Amino acid sequence: MPDDTNDSTQKALNALANTRFTTFWLDSLDPVTDEPALQQDRQCDLLIVGGGFCGLWASIQAKEQNPQREVVLIEAKSVANGASGRPAAIMSTSVMHGIDNTERIFPADVAELESLGRENMDGFRQAVERYGIDCDLEWGGEMKVSIGDQGLDTVEEDYQLYLKYGHQAIKLDKAGIQAEIKSPIFHGGVWSQKRSGTVHPGKLVRGLKQAALELGVKLYENTPHLSNFKTSDGITVTTPQANITARKVLLATNAWAAGHRHISRRVAAIRDRIIVTEPLTEAQMQQIGWQHRQGIYDTRTQLNYMRLTADNRILFGGRLDYFFGNDTDPALDKTPQPFIRLAQSFYRTFPQLADDIRFSYAWSGPIGLTTRMAVHYQKYHDGDMVFAGGYSGFGVTASRFGARVGLAILDKQDIPETRMQFARTVPDYIPPEPFRWIGARITMYALDTLDEKGGWRKLWVAMVQKMGFPITL
Repeated sequence: MPDDTNDSTQKALNALANTRFTTFWLDSLDPVTDEPALQQDRQCDLLIVGGGFCGLWASIQAKEQNPQREVVLIEAKSVANGASGRPAAIMSTSVMHGIDNTERIFPADVAELESLGRENMDGFRQAVERYGIDCDLEWGGEMKVSIGDQGLDTVEEDYQLYLKYGHQAIKLDKAGIQAEIKSPIFHGGVWSQKRSGTVHPGKLVRGLKQAALELGVKLYENTPHLSNFKTSDGITVTTPQANITARKVLLATNAWAAGHRHISRRVAAIRDRIIVTEPLTEAQMQQIGWQHRQGIYDTRTQLNYMRLTADNRILFGGRLDYFFGNDTDPALDKTPQPFIRLAQSFYRTFPQLADDIRFSYAWSGPIGLTTRMAVHYQKYHDGDMVFAGGYSGFGVTASRFGARVGLAILDKQDIPETRMQFARTVPDYIPPEPFRWIGARITMYALDTLDEKGGWRKLWVAMVQKMGFPITL
């Protein structure tokens, strides 16, 4: 066994030898010039802080609702520098991190939230078409697969939830799943076939940026939010070279939790790691099947997820981690070491590719983790400043919904969504440092070794989940 482990480690290191430790989504695109930084004081009706999916969707929807509204968006670095440039970008109709998570946190509202999720996906698709955004959309659906027989109960539960709440889904036995994707460890699956699939997030975010500019949104990149305070004219936000005074402010900063010192009490920046192969040859594609190109999640405790890119690379993700002080750009994740175990999981999933595959990209992305694993809203300055975040990795499409409801809360609109529990309440507190870091380290180790070793790890994970963190969803 030690020799096998050493061989597997060396194989992973060899495959990572020429890897670029940066996001494929942005690195594969032609460079673009940033919008100028803010240099003079100005005023506006609505200021949005954060140039990721949530902020861009908010700016677009604000202008669509009221073209006369003066909307300004500021981004600390470049648009999509954060989580929006780094996800797997598997699109889901869920706006609350999956139906099972929705039942856990808002059992009385599941049917309505699932209906809203379908409406949101339709609106997402219409917006992409309306603004002519070319972003490699593929509507192959999303699929959860069982690792061995142990995950078959989970697959069955998900299948029943899909049927219960009006989704089109099929359940696959071992032969059925092998006909879809050839992995010896997949023993079954549930495939949600409509209103889901995959997208190129880098192309999507650039398209949203262009749409926002065409609608008249004023965008300033390399303009970080430094502080804010209430004035008689509204809320003044300070930046390095100038100030902005706005009647309303939406903080779309997610894992960065920028905008108010209290935000991070409920949001932790968990790292989620991804590796991407070189483009597969036609022979390699035949070895794995995957003709319908679904976005896939598995049932492992430390789950893996995977998808194909437009040029037939396999994106393979998982392996959560946390760095002290909510570090959103750890130097360690620009080295091969943290990605070895992820590569080994890839080999177990696709052993037919293990001997001749190389990983061209590897990176980690910040997830805004809360005890809900779904968007929530925090109000400041008498409700004239609202934080919208906590998407926990499902934000590519859910951020459009989150932004729309955030704007309604900010404008004090009485709509059905603002009266629902998810919009009126907030997640539980997360312990501060150093307890946050200590707890995270123990939990990550327990997750890494739970399936193989069990023991105290099961008790620890059960305790963490009882505290409100659904870490095995």
